[in-house]
Amino acid sequence: MIRSAICGIGTALPKRVVKNAELEEIVDTSDEWIVQRTGIRQRYIAGKGETTVTLGTRAAREALQNAGLEIGDIDLIILATSTPDHTFPASATEIQQALEMKHGVAFDVQAVCSGFVFALTTADLYLRCQMARRVLVIGAETFSRILDWKDRTTCVLFGDGAGAVVLEAVDGVGDIRDYGILASILRSDGRHVKKLYVNGGPSTTQTIGHLCMEGREVFKYAVGAITDVVNTCLKVAGISHESLDWFVPHQANKRIIEASAHRLGIADEKVVVTIDGHGNTSAASVPLALAVAVRDGRVKRGDLIMLEAMGGGFTWGAVLVRW
Repeated sequence: MIRSAICGIGTALPKRVVKNAELEEIVDTSDEWIVQRTGIRQRYIAGKGETTVTLGTRAAREALQNAGLEIGDIDLIILATSTPDHTFPASATEIQQALEMKHGVAFDVQAVCSGFVFALTTADLYLRCQMARRVLVIGAETFSRILDWKDRTTCVLFGDGAGAVVLEAVDGVGDIRDYGILASILRSDGRHVKKLYVNGGPSTTQTIGHLCMEGREVFKYAVGAITDVVNTCLKVAGISHESLDWFVPHQANKRIIEASAHRLGIADEKVVVTIDGHGNTSAASVPLALAVAVRDGRVKRGDLIMLEAMGGGFTWGAVLVRW
């Protein structure tokens, strides 16, 4: 049985770090309020010349180097983003150009904060159907460009960044002992569009628009949706939460992370939390958090990892991976 194993990981962050104290000078908020409500202490904000494509390209190059591969070894690039450099072409093709990849195919996936999980699942299908041997999966965002910096309920939450992994087709025996992606579950429910969306677009307002969010409604729905999809993923794999070594959730809000882990019965020491340093980086959130845990030595070969995310739409999903 073909499995999709992660053989390389990379990240990229903008140069500018914005701490909560700096936001106190822009909107009516405080470091204490932001930390208490969200767990965020700082975020990275893209500057001049830093875009979704430049950040995604940097993360991709680092992932390739980490895997010991060259761009010629890649058959497909999938970029998860809600903040592309242009309305079209797909930013993935611009990254393809930047990496000097003249073969294969590249396209974008748009599922907001769930984008990386959706992109991983798509890449897994390509590999298992033998339509590719290696796939570069990237989550990259510059959410600072769609924020209303006068809206204190949203502008304090988000940051910019990128994370990437290289997925490679490997042989498995078809059970939980295999390396790579073991199960994935994706969901969406368009009835909740107006709870988290951007109030602009080419076909409606001909503008970019700003992010709008009903925070309480998102929080209320998130915990139940996350626990449901994670439990379903565990059931598909035929294991319980006790078998997990690490839980790497979307870094949207520390209280959502804690409530979800508690309901799932996952111990605090197994939960990877990086929201304090990155803020919510949407589709870049999960790979950035995973990379932190890999680099500091927490994640080791053979570990079972549950990745999870939820975003506007609503969209949500989970992927179980053996590292």
